[in-house]
Amino acid sequence: MQTEPLEQITEFKTSPELIGKLYEYSIRKEYEAGSVILDENASIRSIPIVTKGTLKVIRTEEDGREILLYYIKAGESCIMSFLGGMHNETSKVKAEVEEDAEILFLPMDKVSLFIKEYPQWLDYIFRLYHKRFEELLEIVNAITFKKIDERLLNLLIKKRELTENNILHITHEQLANELGTARVVVSRLLKQLEEIGKVRLGRNKITLM
Repeated sequence: MQTEPLEQITEFKTSPELIGKLYEYSIRKEYEAGSVILDENASIRSIPIVTKGTLKVIRTEEDGREILLYYIKAGESCIMSFLGGMHNETSKVKAEVEEDAEILFLPMDKVSLFIKEYPQWLDYIFRLYHKRFEELLEIVNAITFKKIDERLLNLLIKKRELTENNILHITHEQLANELGTARVVVSRLLKQLEEIGKVRLGRNKITLM
């Protein structure tokens, strides 16, 4: 197995031994877009390290509405899984594959062991924690102060950056779920964006101009 994906992680570059241990003890799996790798209230027995593709982390409210919290790109892990697993708690979020992904699942006992043995591993966890905290603050700020049309356009731009493609294959329903709003609202706003030349709409496809 190639070690390139983990070798590109900044904190791991000074510890080839840690990279070797991560591959040795992790279970490698591949998933197609739309697959759910962790559901809410599920037990956390391992944490995912994405080596290819993208995941999205979602929170579901009691009324069934969902909201996107953040994305997990190649080279990153899910800090919510880490925190829940360390405290023997069930998952508070759902992790779904956004783009076809390859993931390494590191068992929780090894997660704890590596914290003691490899300072690079702890640095990696702290960096992710800091990044996710900032992203969650951005979500709170957006919900509190930004209008839904601005949030929609920002989401489309973020998806373009993740996929490195101006053409997004996504439904209005999916966008509504990620924004925590109704599909009819998203459809109306997308039509407005099309009228001002920001996007071009197709069947389950949105092209950013």
